[in-house]
Amino acid sequence: QVQLVESGGGLVQAGGSLRLSCAASGSIFSANTMGWHRQTPGNERELVAVIWMNGRTNYADSVKGRFTVSRDNAKNTLYLQMNSLKPEDTAVYYCNADFISQHYWGQGTQVTVSS
Repeated sequence: QVQLVESGGGLVQAGGSLRLSCAASGSIFSANTMGWHRQTPGNERELVAVIWMNGRTNYADSVKGRFTVSRDNAKNTLYLQMNSLKPEDTAVYYCNADFISQHYWGQGTQVTVSS
């Protein structure tokens, strides 16, 4: 069983930066993928960024060039560096980890970008 706890959310002005962290209670070394998703009220959760075990990454078109996902297996932590934030980035951000037969989600952290 792995528990994921996000942190680093908050209120920031447009153009600012935030760094989200997702700390895992267990080893993430064998996680096939880890990712960040976001959700706004009334909308489905959408993928923001994903990183594979081999370090390959993929991003939603809306965040390419602004967000960077990384993972530190030694610290069992996933990160999301968010730069040039826009009001439309406002959402609850969730991290997830996918193993071969198990899937985990964090509880989410609120990111609010003011114009």
